[in-house]
Amino acid sequence: MSAEVVINNDITSQRNEKSYFDGGLLQYIGWSILGVLVTVCTLGICYPWSFTMIFSWKAKHTVINGRRLKFTGTAIGLFGNWIKWWFLCIITLGIYSFWLFIALEKWKTKHTVFQN
Repeated sequence: MSAEVVINNDITSQRNEKSYFDGGLLQYIGWSILGVLVTVCTLGICYPWSFTMIFSWKAKHTVINGRRLKFTGTAIGLFGNWIKWWFLCIITLGIYSFWLFIALEKWKTKHTVFQN
């Protein structure tokens, strides 16, 4: 029964922690412009790098229940999936594109952890 009390106290203390985002507008604009430039200059080939760069910045500036997030995904890891997902879009005549957003969200979530 004492272990149950400790668990409940731990849950209660987590609920009192603050959640916030501490990134700035100018930082976001800068990262977004850099991402667009990289994507355009490489004709879209480096979009996965741009995506992971921006999402890493967002995760680094997000705190949930007092714990900062960290994005562990890499552009190379996303690039492999990106090729696979676009291939599926081509062979299904675009039908897979309806699931592309969900696949990308699952990949982002899989590679997002608490830093501390």
